[in-house]
Formats: sequence, structure tokens, C-alpha cells
Amino acid sequence: MERMTGAEGDTEFRPHSAHWGVFSAAWQGGRLVVRPHPEDPDPNRILQNFPEALRHEARIAQPMVRRGWLENGPGADPRRGRDEFVPVSWDRALDLVAAELRRVPMQRIFGGSYGWSSAGRFHHAQSQVHRFLNTAVGGYVRSVNSYSAGASNVILPHVLGPMEEISRRNVSWEQVAAQSEIVLAFGGMALKNSMVAGGGISRHIERGSMAAAAARGCAFVLIGPLRDDMPEEAKAEWLPLTPNTDTALMLALMHTLAAAGLHDRAFLDRYATGWPELEAYLFGREDGQPKDAAWAAGITGIPAERITALAHRLPGKRVLVTVAHALQRAEHGEQPVWAGIALAAMLGQIGLPGGGYTYALGALGHTGRRMNLVSTAALPQGRNRVGAYIPVARIADMLLHPGEGYDYNGQRLTYPEIGLVYWAGGNPFHHHQDLNRLRQAFRRIETLVVHELAWTATARHADIVLPVTMTLEREDIGSSQTDPVMVAMKQLAAPFAAARDDYAIFTDLARRLGREQEFTEGRSARDWLRHLYDRTAQDLRDKGFAAPEFEEFWQQGLLPLPEGPDTGGMLRAFREDPEGAPLPTPSGRIELHSATIAGFGYDDCPGHPAWLAPSDVPGPGAPLRLVANQPATRLHSQLDFGGHSQERKHRGREVMRIHPTDAAARGIRQGDIVRLFNARGACLAAAELSEAVMPDVVNLPTGAWYDPEDPAEDRPLCVHGNPNVLTRDVGTSRLAQGCTGQLTTVEVERFTGNLPPIRAYAPPEALPAAAE
Repeated sequence: MERMTGAEGDTEFRPHSAHWGVFSAAWQGGRLVVRPHPEDPDPNRILQNFPEALRHEARIAQPMVRRGWLENGPGADPRRGRDEFVPVSWDRALDLVAAELRRVPMQRIFGGSYGWSSAGRFHHAQSQVHRFLNTAVGGYVRSVNSYSAGASNVILPHVLGPMEEISRRNVSWEQVAAQSEIVLAFGGMALKNSMVAGGGISRHIERGSMAAAAARGCAFVLIGPLRDDMPEEAKAEWLPLTPNTDTALMLALMHTLAAAGLHDRAFLDRYATGWPELEAYLFGREDGQPKDAAWAAGITGIPAERITALAHRLPGKRVLVTVAHALQRAEHGEQPVWAGIALAAMLGQIGLPGGGYTYALGALGHTGRRMNLVSTAALPQGRNRVGAYIPVARIADMLLHPGEGYDYNGQRLTYPEIGLVYWAGGNPFHHHQDLNRLRQAFRRIETLVVHELAWTATARHADIVLPVTMTLEREDIGSSQTDPVMVAMKQLAAPFAAARDDYAIFTDLARRLGREQEFTEGRSARDWLRHLYDRTAQDLRDKGFAAPEFEEFWQQGLLPLPEGPDTGGMLRAFREDPEGAPLPTPSGRIELHSATIAGFGYDDCPGHPAWLAPSDVPGPGAPLRLVANQPATRLHSQLDFGGHSQERKHRGREVMRIHPTDAAARGIRQGDIVRLFNARGACLAAAELSEAVMPDVVNLPTGAWYDPEDPAEDRPLCVHGNPNVLTRDVGTSRLAQGCTGQLTTVEVERFTGNLPPIRAYAPPEALPAAAE
């Protein structure tokens, strides 16, 4: 375990970690062989993307500068994204970046760097770039919240408490397995999502927990448009629901309970505020429309009698209401999050083991797990002296409309004017919506600097591209607050071509800016690993546990961490003592009506959960609803060129699922290449006929690398299957300004033309190296 050469040909298995699992790997017969952690009961196949990805043609071999920027200097340029690149030396590239960082004031620098970058706690690209911009430049314009949970991040603190508390320190998988009697899973609990966790995951327990609960008699009810958003082991009852109508169903369940006097008035009186206002809305005293089962049936597609029957099954049972990330990645995404809380409150279950409300259980591998008793390492990022920020999903708005005002969470903010965007870790051409609009936005900036390991669409739009190492090519420490194993992530391969790690790049840049000491604190990368580890080791010793010295930990490779008790967190404490442990809301209680939110005066997010009809609904030219969910064969767009991701594609295209009746109406057969289109754009995909998708709905996962047939066009055809050429770039509401990329409307037709080649992974055209 001591050899740290990373030589290709070394047959010793060494530990490493990724967001989708702890593993070990070795070289055998010239190929990297990856083995999951031996104690993982349900390993994630995404690990098998590594072998093919490591030396793939998509890797970036040396620093590159876009031709137009090199010739004309910084500035807006319509060629960005379709220009040629010129190879340069590392010294030339870093000199150019340093000059730009001196030229552009920190108030005009946006540190993008959003996305899952590494399970390692040190070589975590976002932490590295933010630390660099803070310590070596002084600060940067930042983003807040996430694409995954933009609406819930904002609404939950107003109504119940911080998302971290609700998702991580609340209802556990152990409680579900032992005590839940009915689980209402709005949006499901797909294993493809819970197989992933920030910082790594050594044991995937979700499938086994649901199987144990079902065997005990727990009834899982899957509510959503996709039948396989729950594993077969859950034996779930499927209620096919029209996408983005969950709130209407929740309101109808609440109305049915209240009309029959089956709601827990004692709980509402003691633990909640705002019930009279919500009750008046449910019974139509505000708008003349009772939110009963008959009303909801016409919206959701679920028969009224089935809604009523479901409501009557709930009282007297240990009921858990779960709301998936997916529900709030849509128009008015705040509402299902809030309505789910209200439904659980009416049942009087919040704070009980295996009951009440939890957000995103099953969405990520770190939810529903015990927290460790000790802290895990994180790279300190320094102080940002720039106060300006944007909600993360509003980047195109910021670049297209500098100086314009917008609403966010009760504030009136102004989009800053950005000259330089610095991106390290993440791929906005995966996360963002309406990619043709994003292309226009990126063409407006003066300089885009990107650290990347491969030629993503973001790298292709860059002015300066700096090649970085993959996680397998460096040492790190993998750890998470919700996984009981710390991993000495050993180097498994030499760096590809001229690639460097982010820390080495930023160290050289900080030296050019005269701020090397501030950035490095005099530590090498290995010194930082020892420093970060020692913080956890000291915490272990302070709590009475043994902890090896760093060198011993590094030799043994894995360190077990003690798990804390399953206490139920903030909500359990509140239930047991609402006066002594009030919630961190304005009232200290569950806010079924929020005077704060009502005071903002937002018509798209009123003071209580409400049905707000979406505007993006099927119509002429776009009669089908598209569900653009997370993929099963990769994390977002990461390693889309890896072996496991490629196995799921058909004829090189991403696979779109369609109900057989909708396919027959369009003359589409199994395996046909189809064109999905709407007013924003079009893409190709391969058709799979499936009854797991409800009629009038098609399902195309995100993450296929954007591949425009003709980049010179304003709305080029994506030949590979990226659904974000179709999705809308609008906020969930003025409250949260979250991402609405989960749903849109489209039409689908057989593609009958000459099939364009896939060029997503081929390096862009390079000119001869620049003279230096």
C-alpha cells in the first residue's frame, strides 16, 4: 500500500472514493480494474465509467487558448463555442490568466464552479477556486443555492427549518424499515439518485431498507409519472400523476381529511400556526373553489374516488410524507414542498420516528443516514470581500441583463456586470436550461477561464482552457458527515498528458499575483491532506476514540468513523418540547401560513401553500410533457464518455422513453431515432417504448453532452440528446428563483434524415502551437 507511483501496470489494489461509492482499483493487463467496497450491499455501477474514461480521447492534453481571444483580446465574441483553439505552454497560459485577474476588478469576476466535482475533501474544485479567488484576488461574485434544490433551499427555512436539518437529521432509513406504516412518496425514491452522495458512500442501504419495510407490511405509494421511480423491492402502489400537479393532490387529500374531521386539530393548535388561513383556502372561502377530490381529479388525472380512498387510509397510521427534489425543479416548485409539510402536519405525525415529513429522502445517498459523531475535513475558503451574489440558476439572466433588477426572497437585487467568468468543477451546459440562450449569454462576456479534464461544451466555450487531473490521478481524503468510513484516496494513475491538479495551477497563479503564501499557507498538497486529517483525528481523540497518526491512516487506507445516535434531530426535539426547542421559524412553529412570505406580495408564491397552474402546458406544437430527470448511468454529465454510460445509449444517442400508445400515434418503433422539439430547440434521441412512463409523457434524462450539429446556427440540433436545449430558463417564483428544468412540453417525431455523427467527445480543431 506504500507505492504511490500511480504506475499503469501496478497490480496492487488501492482504495479510492467517488460520489457513487468507495472502491479500490488496480491495473491488470493494461486496464484499470475497479472493485466496489466489499461491505457495500448494493454497489453502484457508475464506478465502471472510470476505466474507459481515464485515457479517453475527450481528455484535454495541454493548455489551449481560443483563437479569436488570442488574436483580438478580451471581449464579446459570437465565435465563442465554435472557434478553433491554439496550444500554448503552461507558462503562457498562466501568464494570460494572471493578467486577466489583474485587469478585471473582483466585483466583475464571477466564480461559477457549480456542480459535483470530487469526493476528495482537498482536491474539490469548487473549494479550490473559491479559496483562490478569495485569498489571491480578494473576492468574487458568487452564487447561492443549487439547481437540485433551489426552491426548497429558500422555502423550507420560512416554514419548517433549514434543508440540512429536514433532509439529513430527521427521518432515517432505519426508522422507515422499522416503524413507517405508509410512505407517500411524491416524486418517488429512485435508487439511481440515492446511489450518489457527496464525499463518497461505502454502503448503499436504500434498497435493503425499503425491502425490509415492505416485508414488515409498510405500504409505499409512488406518486408520479414514472413507475420505476421506486425499486421493485418496495412493492409500491403506483398513482400515475400528471407532472407538476402534486400540490393539487396534496390539497385534495387535506380537504378530504378536514371535511371528514380526520385531521389532528390538537397537533395543529400546539405545533403549527396559520391553520385558519389554510383551512379557508382549502374550503374555497378565498376563491369560491373548494380544493376537494373532484377538483383535483381534473388536474392530476387521478380519479376522485382514489384520492378520497387514499386520504381515508392515512389517519391512525404512522405516515411519512416524502417530497423528491424533482417536484420543486418546476414552475412554482415551492408549493409542493410547503403543501407536503401541511399534509404531514394535519396528520399530526411530524417528529415521530418513521413518520411526519422529510424532504428528498432517497434523492441523495446522504439523506436518511446517521450523522457521524466527529467532523470531517473541509478546505477553508477564506473571506469573500465582494457582497454581490445571484441565485445559481440565474446565470444567463445575469450575463444578458447586467444592471437590471429582480426579486429574490423578499429582496430587490440587481444583476452585476461581469467581465470574467472563472469556472472550475461543474458544467453549466449540463445544469442550465435553454442552452441556446446560455450560448448567447456566454458570448457576451470578455473572458471565460475553465479548468477541465475533458472537452465538455463548457470547455469548448472557454477562452482559456487549463487541463486538470481526474480524481484517479491524485491523492486525496474522502469523507462525508453521513458515511462511517474515511478513505485515503490513493493515486491510481499518472496525470494524463500535461494535466495538473487545481491546487498546483492556483499556486502558480497566486505566485504570479504575489499572494502565494496567502493561498497555500506554506503547505504542499500532502501537507494539506495531513492538516485536514489531523482535525478529524483530534476530534476523535477529544471524544474518547482512538485515532492513528496520518502516516498509519494513509498506510491502512480506511478509517472507521463512529456514527451518532438516531435522535430525529430538530423536529423530534420540537415535538417533545415545542416551547423549549422551538423551530427556527418566525413563530417558532410550523408555518402553514407565513406572514413573512405574504408580506413579500408575490403573486407566484402567496402566504400559504396553493395551487398555481403552470403556464408551460401541452398545446399545439408541443402536446407531450417531457420529464428531464437525472440519469442512472452517470452523475449528471460526469464521465458521459465512460463505459457504463455508453452501454445505455442506443446508436450513440441518449434514450428517450415513450408510452406505446403515444409512440404508435406517431409511427415510432422501438429503437427508432426520434427528434424532440419545441420553440426553444431540438435534439435527437433513441426511442424506447415503455409502459413505465404514463401516457402523454416522455422521459429523456439529462447529462448527454451537448453536441450541436452546426454550432454556427442560433438553434442548432443537438444530435446527442441533451434535453436542456428544450427546457425553459425561468425561475420557480420570485421567492426562490430556482431551476425549472425538470419539466417542459415537446413534440416527438421519427427522424428520417441522414443521421449526423456524434462529435461530443472529439477534441475541437486545434491550430499549430502559438509562438512564445
